[in-house]
Amino acid sequence: MQVVVGTAIVGDRGLLAQERAFPPETAGKWEVPGGRVEPGETEEEAVRRECWEELGVTVKVGERVGPDVPLHGDYVLRVYAARIVDGEPVAREHRSLRWLNSTELTAVDWLPADLVLLPALRALL
Repeated sequence: MQVVVGTAIVGDRGLLAQERAFPPETAGKWEVPGGRVEPGETEEEAVRRECWEELGVTVKVGERVGPDVPLHGDYVLRVYAARIVDGEPVAREHRSLRWLNSTELTAVDWLPADLVLLPALRALL
C-alpha cells in the first residue's frame, strides 16, 4: 500500500484548499495540499515537504484527521491537521488557493477522496 498524505491546514481564516490545474480530468477540482510519501520518509515528513513544495510554507504537523480513504490502485489517502508556522501560502503548483470557513466547505467542487473527509474537516473549524 502506498500512502498519499493530505494536509488540513487550519488558521484564523479557515481551512486552506487548493484548486487543481492538472491533469485535465481533475483540473478545477479542489483538494487539501499533499502528495505521495517518498521511500524512507515518514508521513509527517511528507506533509512538511509537500507543504513547502506546493505552498512555500513551513507547518507544524498535528493529529490524523478522519479515516483512511482508498484511492485508485494500491493508494490510500491519510490526512493530518497542521498549522502554518512560517510563510504565507502561494499556489506554486495549483490554479488557486482559498480559505474556507465551515459554511463555505461545500461551496467548492472537491475531489471525491477529499469530499469523503468533509465531516472530519468541518470538525476542525
